[in-house]
Amino acid sequence: MRDSVNQCIEQLETLVMELEASPSPEGVRKVLSALALSKVRLPSAQVMALFDLLEDGITPVDANLVTALLMICESYKRLLYCMAGVVERPLPEIKAEVQAAREAEAAKIAVEPPVAPQEEARAEAGPEAEKIEPDAAGDGGNGKSAAPPVPAQGGGGISAIRVATQKLDHLIELVGRLMVTYAVVTSQQKSNGGQMAGLKELDVVIDQLRGEVEAIRLVPLKQILAPMHRLVKSLTQKMGKKIKFEVVGDDLELDKKIVESLNEPLVHLLRNAVDHGVESPEDRQSRGKPETGHILLTAGRRGEHAFLRIEDDGRGLDAEKIRAKAMEKGLWENGREYTEEEIYHFIFKSGFSTAKEVTDVSGRGVGMDAVINAIRGELEGEIDIQSTKGAGSVFTINIPLSRSVNEGIVDALVTLIDGEIFLAPSREVLEVFQLKPQEIVHLTDGGEAVSVRGEMLALIRLGDYLGLAGSKEERNAEQHAIVVKAGERKAALLVDDVLRQQQAVVTNFTVPLQNIYKIPILGFGMMGESDALVLNMETLLEQLGIDQHTA
Repeated sequence: MRDSVNQCIEQLETLVMELEASPSPEGVRKVLSALALSKVRLPSAQVMALFDLLEDGITPVDANLVTALLMICESYKRLLYCMAGVVERPLPEIKAEVQAAREAEAAKIAVEPPVAPQEEARAEAGPEAEKIEPDAAGDGGNGKSAAPPVPAQGGGGISAIRVATQKLDHLIELVGRLMVTYAVVTSQQKSNGGQMAGLKELDVVIDQLRGEVEAIRLVPLKQILAPMHRLVKSLTQKMGKKIKFEVVGDDLELDKKIVESLNEPLVHLLRNAVDHGVESPEDRQSRGKPETGHILLTAGRRGEHAFLRIEDDGRGLDAEKIRAKAMEKGLWENGREYTEEEIYHFIFKSGFSTAKEVTDVSGRGVGMDAVINAIRGELEGEIDIQSTKGAGSVFTINIPLSRSVNEGIVDALVTLIDGEIFLAPSREVLEVFQLKPQEIVHLTDGGEAVSVRGEMLALIRLGDYLGLAGSKEERNAEQHAIVVKAGERKAALLVDDVLRQQQAVVTNFTVPLQNIYKIPILGFGMMGESDALVLNMETLLEQLGIDQHTA
């Protein structure tokens, strides 16, 4: 059995070595097929694109790639040995070899003289460090110690270090705890004017510390946008299309988590633009268009939000086809009037596609529903669609620039509902106003609404919904209405009082209560002198049946 396994593996290794000798897209496909890598299906469109880049000759066949492929062959051999019950080497022999290596290394350390710190630093710094020659003899060799040399700008000193993001996350958590402690101390020292002046200075320092830590996490978008050029080039070659791809604004800096979460949605949107958006050169010429299509990816910021826009001059979305497919799948609500953009959003439903046949470019089991889930779930953003049939489409991703509210520090409104404290994330609050009972509109279906700046919004009594409502007589008193917007949903929430705005540290429950009981609670907010539950506005409005088209 050992010989049979070795013969099979040798054939695979021969294919890999032939690929190294004369690399070609055909040779790559042959090797990937022999190693069964062409059958691999992973849930990440970005990772699957790496195989396409290799097969299409965009990724070069270098020594590192050949080594990795040979390691896969070796892994196959060990797997087959294991399944066949073949022992490649006796265990005592392996243990003896390891022990001998350890003894040899120990003897080597004992013989070698210690390296001076200056020499070790120079060795690690490389050739650039040779340009700096500190005066080892002091002041002209007279025995006096000279002042330590100042490293020249751009050389000698360490100008940057690499820090794990987990350490930064932990640092932000510590800053949050510091803020909570500060809130406790200030609440206890309000009567002492002298100490309050010092605490205000501490507040400024804490804010600066928080800002610096969050700034460290910022990375430019070009880290994920640079490979997009290779991706589009690979896809156009595979599909026989001509496309000019441009990127504008790739120097925009965003939080590392946001950039990582944007990668996969952008890959999938670009795949769809190349596959379903831009037509073939022949189709474009027949429609009076230039044979070379155009895809533009633009990144920028508007206030406290960032946007990424992918636009193409292809065939655009067909609203009638989408409508027919939605009716076929039972997604269309009879009697409801849909706007054109709402019809376009059907493409984000799971398993929804108007294509007659699924291609291997954009049909790898990762549909547009994965895009919307990543944008809304991980980034708490939204995606807008504009399209003109025959002229092209524009997909715009809008995301908040602040770090995810699911963790870390959040600005929140402290509200009072029947004696209980709840926190409403400030970034989802549009305005707060006192509401008189006579301003409430009673609807025929039993619901309530209120007019806010000429717009009729559903009025939600949070006390009733959360099972905390007081007596009926209390409803005759003036209460506060909080107008909130989560995604495309908007409503007015009725609370007893709005106490203040305060920063809180949001932590998750040790038990996933949100998933067990389906409650609209984001987490636990620590404020120092008291703690409270943080409302999840998106889940709340969704559970209450607030439609997106009413926003």
